[in-house]
Amino acid sequence: MEVKVSQVEGVKFAVQARSHTVVSDQPVENGGGDAGMTPPEFLLASLGSCAAFYAAEYLRTRNLAKSGVEVRVTAEKLKLPARLGNFRVHVASPVTLTPEQHEGMMRAVRRCLVHNTLLTPPEIAIELEAAEPAASRA
Repeated sequence: MEVKVSQVEGVKFAVQARSHTVVSDQPVENGGGDAGMTPPEFLLASLGSCAAFYAAEYLRTRNLAKSGVEVRVTAEKLKLPARLGNFRVHVASPVTLTPEQHEGMMRAVRRCLVHNTLLTPPEIAIELEAAEPAASRA
């Protein structure tokens, strides 16, 4: 998997994945134009849409519902180091579930790739490539 992030202007960025492009920006109070979600909001969106996919697939494969799943994700901003924590994922089923189906859907949502990634933090290597000074390019 890969995404490419390119600065559009200021704190506004174009985020490309395959043939799709979305905008990441900051609210006006953070120096942006509020043209898109912030990076932390994208993280919540990623977790929520992943959970929604697994919940919807659980319902679809059991012929319980073909649409209507809704997910709300919240998190708190924490400090030292700055990060998000205390995530809460609220999944709303469009149909009534038996206790067994409720537990089955919980198991399905817990299989979400993003959920499992956050539970087992990956190694993250950061590489920096700086442009050569103009004088050395001549």
